[in-house]
Amino acid sequence: MASALIDASAMVAVFGRYEPHMERYQELLQLAALEHWSLSTTWPCVVEASYLVQPPERYALLRWLGQGAISVFPFGQESLLEIIPIMQRYTQSPRTEMDLADASLYALAAETGVTRIMTLDQRDFSRYRLPDGRSFEIL
Repeated sequence: MASALIDASAMVAVFGRYEPHMERYQELLQLAALEHWSLSTTWPCVVEASYLVQPPERYALLRWLGQGAISVFPFGQESLLEIIPIMQRYTQSPRTEMDLADASLYALAAETGVTRIMTLDQRDFSRYRLPDGRSFEIL
C-alpha cells in the first residue's frame, strides 16, 4: 500500500478559499482514496492549516480530519527535545526557517520511513535530508 505525508500547505490548498493549487491536491487525494493510500499528518500541521483556512472552510477541514480521512500522529512533549536540533540544523536566518510543522513531518518521516509528501513547500522539503540521507519525494 502506498503511503504519503500531508503538509499544512496541501490541506490549505484543498480547503482554502480561492487556492490556485486546489484542483491539483483534490485530484491527488482522490487518487489516494482510489488506491487506498495510507495518509498521515501531525497535530502541528493541523493547527497551522486550521489557522490559515478561514471559516466556514476551516470547519470543513476539521470535519474531514475528524471523520478519519487521514491519520493524525500525536507527539508527546518530550518529542520536542528531539525536534529542536532538527529545527536548528535547517534554520539559516534570515533566509530559511524550519517551523514546528515541518519538523514534525520530518520526525514522522524518520520514524515511519514514509518520504512521499504532499506539500507546496518545495523549497524547504527539497533541502531536508533524513538521518539515513534520503530526501523527500514531493507530490
